[in-house]
Amino acid sequence: MSLGGDGGYGGDYDYDGHDTGRTRGTASGGHLTRTRLPEGDEDPYGPPRRGPGRAGKPSRNLITVVGVVVLLLAAIAFVNRGGQGDGGSSDADSGGTNADAQPTAPTGTRPVTGKNGTTGIASGFARSQQGAQSAAANYAVALGSADMLSREQRHEIVPQIFTATAANPLQTKLDKAYSANSLEKIGLDANGKAPDGMTYISRTAPLGTKIAKFTNTTATVAVWCTGVFGTAGEGSKNPVTNDWFTMTLKLRWADNDWKAESYSQKSGPAPVNSDNTASTADEIAKAVEQYGGFTYAR
Repeated sequence: MSLGGDGGYGGDYDYDGHDTGRTRGTASGGHLTRTRLPEGDEDPYGPPRRGPGRAGKPSRNLITVVGVVVLLLAAIAFVNRGGQGDGGSSDADSGGTNADAQPTAPTGTRPVTGKNGTTGIASGFARSQQGAQSAAANYAVALGSADMLSREQRHEIVPQIFTATAANPLQTKLDKAYSANSLEKIGLDANGKAPDGMTYISRTAPLGTKIAKFTNTTATVAVWCTGVFGTAGEGSKNPVTNDWFTMTLKLRWADNDWKAESYSQKSGPAPVNSDNTASTADEIAKAVEQYGGFTYAR
């Protein structure tokens, strides 16, 4: 699920496994073209997924997104409760080792060597700036997925993305944030499922990455993303709409791989929306079922 942007979530916030509190990192600057490796048997040369257009005015109606706003406000409050701010700027504000956008080019290093468990999250990233960017992009996809709303799936995802030190406290905060009461406010049951006949959709697609800081053992990477979220189905009060946001992840080299210690998110940069006609709820739901995701590699 996308956790920022102008599509009903709003606000900047930080998920920090070390209780360091809320940061407001920026992620300005150019973007890098991403190489996308198709997964499974999906046709990488098939027709692109149609994005939600602007014709569906209800997607911008405050009533249709108020439930999502309530849930995310609760999530932010729970996750950041008790944190102590460091009073300084985030890593994304500090300038970067690649301040100018660079095109994707072969590096001679295999970007990904494996996958984690049943979640399919990529693993085995190279110990390099390119490897850190690949890890951040793939982790952003997982953190922005509908699976995060399911307690069972969330408890598989978080340990695979975060360091052992960060995972446990973050897991507790997320369980409180995505409580049954919070999920009910956006029309989902306690397991994060939509009512019969409807499909809850949340899918994130990275557009580029930027290294803000990098050492041999740590990295701060900003990932510029777009995505879709909402409930597809007849009579949905939270129709599927699009979102633009930047997720910044602080990574550490641990257990021979890049793992996250914390992540934050802010809205944008967002382009002017096109005038494409919005697809029907059925078309959107089928697109999610029929089109697989990608492993993102730098």
